[in-house]
Amino acid sequence: MLTLRSEPLFTEIRIRERVDQLAERILQDIGGDKPLVAVGILRGCYVFMADLLRELAKRGAAINEQDFLIASSYGDETESTKKIKIERDLLMDIKDQRVLLIDDIIDTGHTLKLIRELLLKRNPEMIKTVTLLDKPERREVDLNADYSGFTIPNVFVVGYGLDYAQKYRELPYITVLEDQAEG
Repeated sequence: MLTLRSEPLFTEIRIRERVDQLAERILQDIGGDKPLVAVGILRGCYVFMADLLRELAKRGAAINEQDFLIASSYGDETESTKKIKIERDLLMDIKDQRVLLIDDIIDTGHTLKLIRELLLKRNPEMIKTVTLLDKPERREVDLNADYSGFTIPNVFVVGYGLDYAQKYRELPYITVLEDQAEG
């Protein structure tokens, strides 16, 4: 039986602080002089993306456009699969654009790598990747996010947009989903 760990891994306050820090670092590195195009990988990134873009805007970044891809590698399981399904592609042209590619978590790296390669073929001026969570011990490809909020161990997490079988996205914090053996 799957249950939520009683103590959050990251509280709402800690997440907010880290998103603020990420926005500051991104602007220090890439500057705010030229507009950005924000591309989110749905479904898990939507809460993080909204908060990050607000923080970037507060600091003077110009976000020209926002668009989303829908990609899935989990389905209703707690283990990532290598099979990546693109359910929705971008509706906008990113040629010669400065792209900020935003995802909730980099786990095996397959999803982010595939989408980054797909977008690079469209000739953007640059692509920088940002994830809220990084699970490096699960990495199967040679790719790291340019910016990452938190490094986590090999546990399945939910909340703040992350789900299990479309549940728990609404939680304002991030917690571990544990498999409790039925007794």
